[in-house]
Amino acid sequence: MSIYLHLQIDAMAPKDANLIAKAYEQTLRTLSVRDGDDPVTEMIAKTIIKVARTGNKDCAAISAWAIRELEIR
Repeated sequence: MSIYLHLQIDAMAPKDANLIAKAYEQTLRTLSVRDGDDPVTEMIAKTIIKVARTGNKDCAAISAWAIRELEIR
């Protein structure tokens, strides 16, 4: 997990943190990002958090939306 994401979810309710962590991991898998130190992971983490703040509670939808936001794939 990116350091940025870890710091952000520490301040969240466990339910929200779990949702964001799952969406983040799903996005990494979909984009085939394996290196946690890759600078793109922070960009992905920030986008996942931005999308999750819209109130969406479906990790697959958050992941798909984040990928569209990143214009990657």
